[in-house]
Amino acid sequence: MPAFAELRSTVPLGPDPRGCDLPTCPVCADTMVAAEASAYLNDNVISYLWTCDTCGYGFVTKHSVKRFACN
Repeated sequence: MPAFAELRSTVPLGPDPRGCDLPTCPVCADTMVAAEASAYLNDNVISYLWTCDTCGYGFVTKHSVKRFACN
């Protein structure tokens, strides 16, 4: 079965994207628990590849991360 992927922009729904704010498949609405792969694009951006276990649909999200100062 072929998998399709698209690049999707993400906007945080709340202060913490973890927990109950897991991504859902835009095709079948199944909840996804873990990304299939991740990659650092630069110092502040991480890209995640999501593939739905139910229907095989795939998409990519990008997230900006904050750097913490080390003391």
